[in-house]
Amino acid sequence: MKRTTSLQHGHPWPMGAHFDGHGVNFAVFSTHAQAIELCLFDAEGQHELARMPLPCQTVDVWHGYLPGAQPGLVYGLRAHGPWRPDQGHRFDASKLLLDPYARDIVGQFDWRPEHFSPDRLHPAHKDSHDNAAHALKARVTDDHFDWGDDAIPGITLADTVLYECHVKGFSKLNPAIPPELRGSYAGLAHPAAVKHLKDLGVTAISLLPVQYSLSEERLVSQGLSNYWGYNTLGFFCVNPQLASGQGGLLARDEFRSMVRALHAGGLEVILDVVYNHTAEADEAGPTLSFRGLDNASYYRLPPDDPSRYENYSGCGNTLNLRQPKVLQMVMDSLRYWVEDMHVDGFRFDLAPVLGRTDSGFSTQAAFFAAMAQDPALSHVKMIAEPWDTGPGGYQVGGFPRGWLEWNDKFRDCTRRFWVQGAAAGNKMPSGCTRGDFAMRLCGSSDLYQERRRAPAKSVNYVVSHDGFTLLDLVSYNQRHNEANLEDNRDGHNDNLSFNCGEEGPSDDPVVQQFRARLQRVLLANTLLAQGTPMLCAGDELGHSQNGNNNPYCQDNATSWIDWLASDPDLLAFTQYVIGLRHQLQPFANRWYNGIADATGQYDVSWLNFDGGMLQDDGWHQANVRTLACLIGKPGRSATPLLLLCNAGATEETCLLPCGQWQALLDTSQPRGQSDRQGSAGMRVAAHSLMLLQQSAAFDASLRQACLTAPLNR
Repeated sequence: MKRTTSLQHGHPWPMGAHFDGHGVNFAVFSTHAQAIELCLFDAEGQHELARMPLPCQTVDVWHGYLPGAQPGLVYGLRAHGPWRPDQGHRFDASKLLLDPYARDIVGQFDWRPEHFSPDRLHPAHKDSHDNAAHALKARVTDDHFDWGDDAIPGITLADTVLYECHVKGFSKLNPAIPPELRGSYAGLAHPAAVKHLKDLGVTAISLLPVQYSLSEERLVSQGLSNYWGYNTLGFFCVNPQLASGQGGLLARDEFRSMVRALHAGGLEVILDVVYNHTAEADEAGPTLSFRGLDNASYYRLPPDDPSRYENYSGCGNTLNLRQPKVLQMVMDSLRYWVEDMHVDGFRFDLAPVLGRTDSGFSTQAAFFAAMAQDPALSHVKMIAEPWDTGPGGYQVGGFPRGWLEWNDKFRDCTRRFWVQGAAAGNKMPSGCTRGDFAMRLCGSSDLYQERRRAPAKSVNYVVSHDGFTLLDLVSYNQRHNEANLEDNRDGHNDNLSFNCGEEGPSDDPVVQQFRARLQRVLLANTLLAQGTPMLCAGDELGHSQNGNNNPYCQDNATSWIDWLASDPDLLAFTQYVIGLRHQLQPFANRWYNGIADATGQYDVSWLNFDGGMLQDDGWHQANVRTLACLIGKPGRSATPLLLLCNAGATEETCLLPCGQWQALLDTSQPRGQSDRQGSAGMRVAAHSLMLLQQSAAFDASLRQACLTAPLNR
């Protein structure tokens, strides 16, 4: 190995390695390091050719400039400093470290003893081994991409329908996509994929993590992998395992081509990002990057025992966004994905971690302030998974204005009302009364209205990647995660006390029809409710994971959508309901107050099926499974709409408000369409929902006399 001291001083900005046309500037953050070396490698990253200390330290940024260096240069870092785990310091210069700002990562990671520092086997003293031959390295890039006439779709929240999917799982088994493209960014960009999404009517693709991630040591030793990708190591780097490599495109350019194709189809791209922890795991984990550069700065450490980690992520460590340079790294990463990769927003995994101060979660945390003022980021869609595993970590409704949130209260109440209730006969299941259901149907005002947040900030869903698929939700009483090799202890216990005679796949047509009806009503409830709806990929097709409600490690047919087994009726139904939402927007993106206007028209009224106003104890009756919502002022419909909900086990008749009513949707029908009309009463099938529209010919002068008083909320 040749040593050299040819580095010039350079600049402490921008962070990472940047080519300026004449050479490469390197800038690395570390408060506690005593020295940082730049290590150069051959093109394959196999042989270390030179080491040179970064010559300058400016306000905790070590930097140097290498004249004549070109894009394609492969490098790593070594940090010198104290080995004092008891003080939070884990410097080990025998470990080659990955630049946190790496745009391109070289090598194939294997779980080897060389990646671990001494406390894994010898906690009392420092005795380590060099890992350079096996470590991941960074490659200097010089990004240029022809975006052509790419333009952001700019879909309003009122028009947004989210579609959560995994890049690989979406197209891996799709026969309409060429085999060489299936399971890749190029597969998702294929015209057949874009056509499915456009025809479905969704407006934004929410992708499970695409940043560079690692599979945990335990999974690899068991022959599994972290398929979902929630274990990030490279926050600026596209996961190359999701690229096809066709046409000689680099992974990041294939990703950009995908974004450009989706944008051309009018579809936004939302990334699921994991800034709450890294792939270095807990104190017994490997030293790959952050831990070796400055453990005490990058991670949150317990003040009473800095040799350990605060674990608000449940994954072994927690990034320390209280540290300005760590916060800068997260902001720079987000800005990179917006400005260089043209994405339209983010879904933040375990988002309360990002807002944790010394005293707990706060909407005044530096991260939220940084996001709100950033000219590149303040306009993108920001969606929080509003809980983490730490104290005070459940923050549904508690995020700042401008943020959307996954609303698990909507999920849980909707499931209980329709699915648990299906097993309860005509008794309302605990946890979701008619009052609870109405609250969730109309934007969860208890969570958002007083905080001056619009109803669309509630992301409404009944199924996500993290849990049963829609079909499995109505088919299984218990999870079946045996393939995950954790003795079926992992994943949420989504037991709904639901029993339709048998569990799992069934050849009984009665059972099949019953399950199909429940799927349709759950989809319709989600898509028509006030808020921003989210579907999980495959639920429009009847995708099953055979009862596995935590297939994070199943990179196989369990998680890949089986397009050949798709349910054409369910797909047509979902397309139809999304079309109704776009056309009518049953609930406007504003809060309803139940007050009549000058013509006597109420914005929203809640009714019993006997035509009377739903009020007082009626909201909590355990033996009534029906209610009607009269929407006097829909978002787009020129005339009132009427939602009829029958979660009971028998058909019920609803007395209609005055006027002539046309059925637009009947979830008891395989494809949802109905031509039924009525002016007196409407029969509503068991376990179903109907959407009716008042005829335009109805005399407006009769409204005040006909419409009942609304619920006084």
